[in-house]
Amino acid sequence: MNNDIYTVCDVCFHGCRLKDGQIGLCRARSAMNGKTFSISAGYFTSAALDPIEKKPFQRFHPGSMILSVGSFGCNMRCPFCQNHEISMADKASVRRAGYISPERLCELALSYREKNNIGIAFTYNEPLLYPEYIIRTAELLHRNGLFCVLVTNGCASGKIFDEILPHTDAMNIDLKTYNAEKYRKLLGGDFDTVKRNISAAAGKCHIELTTLIVPGISDDMGELEREVEWIASLCESKNTDIPLHLSRYFPRYKYTAPPTPVETVHAAADIASKYLKYVYVGNC
Repeated sequence: MNNDIYTVCDVCFHGCRLKDGQIGLCRARSAMNGKTFSISAGYFTSAALDPIEKKPFQRFHPGSMILSVGSFGCNMRCPFCQNHEISMADKASVRRAGYISPERLCELALSYREKNNIGIAFTYNEPLLYPEYIIRTAELLHRNGLFCVLVTNGCASGKIFDEILPHTDAMNIDLKTYNAEKYRKLLGGDFDTVKRNISAAAGKCHIELTTLIVPGISDDMGELEREVEWIASLCESKNTDIPLHLSRYFPRYKYTAPPTPVETVHAAADIASKYLKYVYVGNC
């Protein structure tokens, strides 16, 4: 092990500088001999056969099921994360997670076809931290007529996002707030990166967006109107329709603000519906 050499991880905007054996901020990638690699890929902590609408997708094969899997780690630090037990975990704290190869995962997806399973959804934690594994799995899924679906915070680097995009059939991308400072200071993410990747995906695969309406973070109606204006302009320029899911927040993890009033979520939906064809309300 050479502790004098740093490797810059190019998977997300953080660009962690790692010595051999060190683990990045995401808790899911490490470095060795000048290269970074995933330590979470294939080590799944959660799995379920879910309705596609639960991801949420309303306009991608509605009525079907999808085998959903998640690992551990995340490159953001949302204080209200509903999956913080795994997204904020590292490999040592999820020893129960067993490794499943891409080949075996594809076999599992195929075994649920009789239950109307259409493929694999990489979800629960941030999937773009293990792009190599997803690309390999997607290749196998596509050979067998199945879909590769991602539920992501969209904060991967442009390089990684563009590499994985041709292998992806559908994405639900979180657009957590339309405010760059809140993205950086409150959520540990990068607003411009998310916008860039949403724009890159629009028209190239099926995408739907989700904004969780969180008090003090994403419940500003002026910011929300600017968000949906931007989405509408993207739809027009890409000649596509992008569904937007507006979901009600409930206290989770470190965020203890009371649940978002139902009327706030519906007010947001009323604004969004002025600009977008497909607007859905969740958790109300």
